[in-house]
Amino acid sequence: MTNSVSIRDLSLSFGAVKVLKNLDLEVRDGEFLVLLGSSGCGKSTLLNCIAGLLEPTEGQIFIKGRNVTWEEPKDRGIGMVFQSYALYPQMTVEKNLSFGLRVAKVPSDKIKEKVARASEILQIEPLLNRKPSELSGGQRQRVAIGRALVRDVDVFLFDEPLSNLDAKLRSELRVEIKRLHHSLKNTMIYVTHDQIEALTLADRIAIMKGGVIQQLDDPMTIYNRPINKFVAGFIGSPSMNFINGKLEERNGAVVFVTQGTVFSLDGYQAQEPLQAGREVVLGVRPEHIRINEDIPAGGETHDAVVDIEEPMGADNLLWLKHAGHVLAVRIGGTRRFSPGDALRLGFDMSVASLFDAVTEERI
Repeated sequence: MTNSVSIRDLSLSFGAVKVLKNLDLEVRDGEFLVLLGSSGCGKSTLLNCIAGLLEPTEGQIFIKGRNVTWEEPKDRGIGMVFQSYALYPQMTVEKNLSFGLRVAKVPSDKIKEKVARASEILQIEPLLNRKPSELSGGQRQRVAIGRALVRDVDVFLFDEPLSNLDAKLRSELRVEIKRLHHSLKNTMIYVTHDQIEALTLADRIAIMKGGVIQQLDDPMTIYNRPINKFVAGFIGSPSMNFINGKLEERNGAVVFVTQGTVFSLDGYQAQEPLQAGREVVLGVRPEHIRINEDIPAGGETHDAVVDIEEPMGADNLLWLKHAGHVLAVRIGGTRRFSPGDALRLGFDMSVASLFDAVTEERI
């Protein structure tokens, strides 16, 4: 598969502060890549470098095999959608969509054709004669996407386009953007701090921290086999449960021990041999802990006590006290418990994670 965007040894510094650190990234042709991370991790800075809005300190950027590191944004073959809609308030929707094409002196019949196609894809035909002040937030963002769409470019860049919208609109437009990608099959690079957007939209996710890509993989691999403790804790709501402990040998097998409680590691897929004596952190997602009758017959069980219950409609979240730790457990919404109720827990080690206590890398 050919690469649409190539980032090679890219760094960017503002004075003594290094915001991007020797980044390498290959974005495949037609891929939907999400740059995910908390504020200040460098994701928007990287996107602005690709767009040509920021000049890198070191490294090179290639789009469709062409070195665009020093080219102007208009010459890079990209379309960009910003967090703020950035629409011209005095212009109608139709004029906003066609403005860039008119400036580029595209023939009027071609402009009409491109505007009609974009408005049809985004279902904004009835809005063409309105001004931005007459539109809802979701409609304005559709127009902003349409303005990038009419340019008929190779690569679309999205900088947190849904963060100004309410939850319902975000959900609706997320579906529209996914449908748009399936229809156009263009390369899309999308910046967000919202893990739900990342997991639902991406072909691959690049999780960033401190100007460095921590893990680049498909959503399910990142969710089920995080490369380090940071990635494990960043993805998932509520976060993965972390239990500090040590590997010990018992009856010829390596087990996990915390606060005197022993956990079998049967089924755990280790990336390297497990060595007794090593300080580690066991990570288990809330939905991978079973309770009471859900535990397979003959499975290892542990005692716990309900601290708090959070009913969430389709499911319930239980906060449990176990072996000196507070654990989150997700169960079906029809089952109810009260604080102080005693439960039995079973851990699904086949989807658990073990991290070195010092390096925090996956074992």
